[in-house]
Amino acid sequence: MNLTEFNQSDRCVHFSCPERSVSPAVYILLYVCSAAVVLLTVCGNLLVIISVLHFKQLHIPTNTLVLSLAVSDFLVGVFVMPPMLIWTIETCWIFGRGFCTIFWLISGFLTILSVYNIALIAVDRYLALSNPFLYMNSVSVRITRFVIVFDWSLVVAYNLALIYFNGNFTSSVMCPGECFLSLNEVWSVIDLVYSFIFPLSLIIILYTRVFVIAKKHAAAIRELNNHTRPKTQKITSHSMKSERKAAKVLGILVSVFLACLLPYFIYSLLGDVIEIQTETFQEVSILFCLNSTINPLIYALFYPWFRKCIKLIITLRIFQTDSALINVLS
Repeated sequence: MNLTEFNQSDRCVHFSCPERSVSPAVYILLYVCSAAVVLLTVCGNLLVIISVLHFKQLHIPTNTLVLSLAVSDFLVGVFVMPPMLIWTIETCWIFGRGFCTIFWLISGFLTILSVYNIALIAVDRYLALSNPFLYMNSVSVRITRFVIVFDWSLVVAYNLALIYFNGNFTSSVMCPGECFLSLNEVWSVIDLVYSFIFPLSLIIILYTRVFVIAKKHAAAIRELNNHTRPKTQKITSHSMKSERKAAKVLGILVSVFLACLLPYFIYSLLGDVIEIQTETFQEVSILFCLNSTINPLIYALFYPWFRKCIKLIITLRIFQTDSALINVLS
């Protein structure tokens, strides 16, 4: 969950919310821009969700994982980004202590969920590239759905365990106008391993392997193209190209995710070493949230099927009879 550890000491005695030093025009502009970012996040991920759920041609294991990621990103846009952006603009937490606890619970849940969704996508791409025939015969949408349900359930169970066993979670003192929660020492270590070290190590290792395998596939495709091939070899070449393209796009997705994620986790880890600056923490948190905004833009930029789905959704053609059978991959 990586809830920021916060040493209160005597800060509450001296703490007061910094006054806003921007003009009314800039203040309004900040809220307009924030509203636009939230709307883009919610609508972009909603388009991904509708596309994958509605069009039967997209009901494949990889897209099922993309759907899970889009749902978590959609929830970030609805529940996490608005209070975080308001907190940043107002320079004060204005929602009270009770909602602060709820906010960090939801934020922590969605943070871990996003990390593990990306990890599952990395596992999926590794299996698809390392042994494509076994992958096609063994990995189905049904199995993928089961894995996703198990993943969500595991994250929920972890958050419930954290609430139950972490004594400081509900009793930590919070300065008026600030919103930080603390974990005890044991759970800080558990949280570091579970939500950061293990999944990120898995992501980096698997995508390193994916990169190596993709290079080997590229060499094999070039070799096949230099000879007359029977039909089975042509099919193999096409399949390999398709898997490499999917790995490339999802590799970009993972790279952007890591770029948005690492500052947040690094700053959280340094919470015991340096004095936490509220403004800096807000900035890295917003950067992490912006990943949920960027993901649909990556799909729109690199997936022709997503652009076609957007057109069908906006023009309301999805309400036509048998629209779910429209070929969106051509």
